[in-house]
Amino acid sequence: MKIITKRLTLYIIGLFLLSLGVSFSIQASLGVSPVSSLAYAISLTSGLSIGITTVLANILFIGVQILLNKRIDLREFAVQLVIVFLFGFFMDATLLLVQQLPAPETLLGRFVFLVISFYIISIGLLAYFTAKLPLMPYDALTYVISDKFMMKFSKAKITSDLLNVTVAGAVCLLFIHSFGSIGIGTLLAAYFVGKILGQLMPRFQQPLQHWIYKGKKDLTIEEKKL
Repeated sequence: MKIITKRLTLYIIGLFLLSLGVSFSIQASLGVSPVSSLAYAISLTSGLSIGITTVLANILFIGVQILLNKRIDLREFAVQLVIVFLFGFFMDATLLLVQQLPAPETLLGRFVFLVISFYIISIGLLAYFTAKLPLMPYDALTYVISDKFMMKFSKAKITSDLLNVTVAGAVCLLFIHSFGSIGIGTLLAAYFVGKILGQLMPRFQQPLQHWIYKGKKDLTIEEKKL
């Protein structure tokens, strides 16, 4: 029971940090990460909160999973929906929190916010993946694309990011006649978040796993049961 509690705690912290990082990138106004680009594009063009559009975008990702798999796993998608609503709530809450900080008025200040977002998102991903609990729809969709088209996961990730950014850019161009959610920050996030996460994983994932399974004689055996 303690293990489940620790995993849930780490998972929720990861989701919170992910939303906080995205909120910093929104405040930077240089373009958000590919994962959140469609949700933010819908928010810009509809006037709905980023939390609501995050839920809507992820429901769309669930729909695409169903189309590609040609099946409906109600339990799996119900779990994904619960996660999405939690993440949507965190998005609205953290954006409100970040908006209490002085808005960056210079280009340097905006880049500082952007770099902060990269590190917070990376730490959030570290916690989120280490918890080894159900994935959010966007990440689950990447695995579906990988399996369906027999791609390496890294290639499927690039493909899903490119598609998401393309659709987000098209939505913004159609409705507000600008790229809106897409910018230099989007391209930088696509590169640097992966690089930062790659540096964090070897250093901190194992200590986090040992914290989760503290007291277990054989961590490897326990992990295989997950």
